[in-house]
Amino acid sequence: MSIPLEHHRDVTGGWLRPAVFGAMDGLVSNFALMAGVAGGTAGLADGNRSAVVLAGLAGLAAGAFSMAAGEYTSVASQSELAEQEFENERRELSRNPDAEAKELAEIWVSRGIDRELAVEMASQLAKNPDAALEVHAREELGMAPGELPNPWLAAGSSFLSFVAGAMIPVLPYAFGATTLTWSLVLSLMGLFAAGAVVSRVTARSWWFSGLRQLFVGAAAAAVTFGVGSLVGTSIS
Repeated sequence: MSIPLEHHRDVTGGWLRPAVFGAMDGLVSNFALMAGVAGGTAGLADGNRSAVVLAGLAGLAAGAFSMAAGEYTSVASQSELAEQEFENERRELSRNPDAEAKELAEIWVSRGIDRELAVEMASQLAKNPDAALEVHAREELGMAPGELPNPWLAAGSSFLSFVAGAMIPVLPYAFGATTLTWSLVLSLMGLFAAGAVVSRVTARSWWFSGLRQLFVGAAAAAVTFGVGSLVGTSIS
């Protein structure tokens, strides 16, 4: 009778981290930017709304492309480095399989496996080059070939999630809002909701994650609004 394997959520994929980070960053950074412009242009009356909306749209576009480009470059560079390490490991396994088997056995011994059993396991594994590469890579590098994140997937996730987050503070203006009030309300709701959603892939409670994200975003917006007010007053 076979024992069913326990299934766990995939925590190595290339989409979750950039998607979560992109949405959070889009909402926090764009609302903070709009708050800063609102504070700095408070004396412009009718011109205040135009300036805030323009800042929001510009922040959305610039941030989304910047996030996507940065995520692509970061993940691609990481994957290229890992691929090079896999190739180095593959070369060592081909040139000196006995030394590599001894190295793997020592790793297992350091983790509590009986030395005789560890040596036997490593020797048996060395007979299968593909399996040996996978196990060596996991033990020494923390990941195996085929598990590398996709840079295009990471960039696309980051771009779309940033746009989604950055749109939240802009939406009230699209429906006729003339002050930052409705953007504030909607952004705080979005911050709490985003934090609560993140809790589903962490060990934190939904209310803790939601409140934490709400306070972090509100603090960033308050500081930026204050800086904008000071700068606007000094140059007016």
